[in-house]
Amino acid sequence: MFVRLVYESFRRQKRRKVLAGAAITLGVTVATAMIAVATDIGDKINRELRTIGANLVVTPQEDSLDLEIGGVNLKPPTDGAFLDEKSLPNIKGIFWHNNITAFAPVLPTIADIEGGGKRIEAPLIGTYFDKQLSYGNETFSTGAPATFPWWKVSGSWPKDNSTDVLLGERLAQNLGLKAGDEIKLSGATRHVSGVLSTGGAEDNEIVAPLQVAQAIIAKPDAVKRVYVSALTKPEDAFGRRDPKSLSGAIYERWYCTPYPQAIALQLTEAIPHSHAEQIRQVAQNEGAVLTRIEGLIFLITLAALFASALAVSAAMATAIFERRGEVGLMKALGAGKFAVASVFFAEAALLAVSGGVVGFAFGSALAHQIGRSIFSSEISIPPVLLPVILAIAVVVTFAGSAAAIRRAVRLDPVFALRGEL
Repeated sequence: MFVRLVYESFRRQKRRKVLAGAAITLGVTVATAMIAVATDIGDKINRELRTIGANLVVTPQEDSLDLEIGGVNLKPPTDGAFLDEKSLPNIKGIFWHNNITAFAPVLPTIADIEGGGKRIEAPLIGTYFDKQLSYGNETFSTGAPATFPWWKVSGSWPKDNSTDVLLGERLAQNLGLKAGDEIKLSGATRHVSGVLSTGGAEDNEIVAPLQVAQAIIAKPDAVKRVYVSALTKPEDAFGRRDPKSLSGAIYERWYCTPYPQAIALQLTEAIPHSHAEQIRQVAQNEGAVLTRIEGLIFLITLAALFASALAVSAAMATAIFERRGEVGLMKALGAGKFAVASVFFAEAALLAVSGGVVGFAFGSALAHQIGRSIFSSEISIPPVLLPVILAIAVVVTFAGSAAAIRRAVRLDPVFALRGEL
């Protein structure tokens, strides 16, 4: 009898049930898409934000030491210490090596440049462009174009094993030079492969392969700084804790979480005599952007589910009003409140499951479309999301139906059978 009552309800109130099911489906569709995007959005947004440049910098340990006493800087007036270029592949040996998207060493110096009928001194930066490196069995390439994606070159990038150079845009205009010209750099003839535009200090500088800068200062394998672009987790209160104050399992959890400070510590361990730290303006802005986007996704999901619950509530209230005579007859024949409520909750559960399954399918398709159109990659849908979505659909449907079902179980059978409320 119970099953027949539920079946007859769906057969006789098809329009009401379709409307309630559609409301559940729409709410679940939005919830599925937003939850799928939220669970997969961290790395994708971090990759998009990597276009603003490196978020970690590695410098020689000696350069980070404060030798100031009584307001007097006691550091010797030298060029300072250098990192060893041979240790740079170790970056791919850290625990979070898969989170390192690119890195670029930098060696600044001053060079005499002669070209366009002028002779001046200009800053020169040595770096990688598309350097092939290997660590263990892994071979990879890295350099400035990947680390600083906003750098634009009119012409072509120099080869790392060449002596070609890039001229900053403003420097090239000052000298009246362009891509393809020849210049004399510290007495040696160099080919200008391109003109670099960054909107920063590099527009007034020469950018050359690292070996060129090393030859000018006569320091093979010398590197002054290494800029690292890494996918990181925004810092929370735990991430900002001093690792020296942690021990045991707590330290392991901190170390094995991709916080900027944790990756910086691992870089310090990988490169001898170095000190790594986050570029805070970049790292903190990334965390703020990611937090706001996740907050927006959460609000959209709540709004969609709330609207779905309201639509279900309206549909159920109308359906129960139309069936008040049926409810009165059930109670007159001895049905208790639990029996009456169980019929309507069973109907709501069937609507929730059917709407949840259809909504999950539509939401998965919507999530894939969002991934392709915004991130140019697929959004992964974990299988565990289906039972979560079904549970959400049931909770929303029951929440929307509860008020109407409560009124139904309180109906007086005498007034209900007479058509009065």
